[in-house]
Amino acid sequence: MKQVKLQVEGRIATIRLNHPPANAMSRQMVEELGQVLEELRKNDRVKVILLAGEGKFFAAGADIKELAHISSGEEARELALKGQSLLERIETFHKPIIALIHGAALGGGLELAMACHMRFATEGAKLGLPELNLGIIPGFAGTQRLPRLVGKAKALEMILTGEPVSGEIAKQISLVNGIYSEEEIWENVTDIAARIAEKGKIALTHALLAVERSETVSVREGGAWEAELFGKSFETEDKKEGMAAFLEKRPPKFSDR
Repeated sequence: MKQVKLQVEGRIATIRLNHPPANAMSRQMVEELGQVLEELRKNDRVKVILLAGEGKFFAAGADIKELAHISSGEEARELALKGQSLLERIETFHKPIIALIHGAALGGGLELAMACHMRFATEGAKLGLPELNLGIIPGFAGTQRLPRLVGKAKALEMILTGEPVSGEIAKQISLVNGIYSEEEIWENVTDIAARIAEKGKIALTHALLAVERSETVSVREGGAWEAELFGKSFETEDKKEGMAAFLEKRPPKFSDR
């Protein structure tokens, strides 16, 4: 059975994790997610990607049955590097990926969500990194992304205690962008995705590239990169259309050129 489902409607693609009962992050899921990303990379129509879980959970951790059968530190290291490679690909993907978190995003599930460009959760969702309860530590760069999102002290509290936070607390500590009820999350996040999809593809990509660079270089270096992309955006048809539409007081009709 496939553990990742893909649905494309117009300019928005939806990836659904489908590994009952808890959508655990298995090796098969990691492999299939990579394949789906490659398919979406080649799809010029898709501008925004939603990532959600089937059933009661977003993704409630790694596949413990698989982890229990790992026989050496080297095998565990290779698994971690493979997962990290996938999540880095998500984090640097040139189309925005938005996670919709319900039920639980724990361990590898939270690490997956943190790699997305934006995260929204239900009020009662549980988000955490409980790996220390298993005698191990996070392996898909959770120790690296969580401090960047919530600060070192809060990240250490979550990692060392292994205790999850609610969707409401996750919003307060900037782990997620916003929270909604179970009934409202899909409609609201889909609306956000639709508004993003209305933008020109080239400008979207340039914005992602510019913000991505901000995490690894100084403001001066990042600013130089931004100026380069800013200049390139002025060479597009979308720039002409966007400014003409503004002056004519009408919605723009971008051609992605």
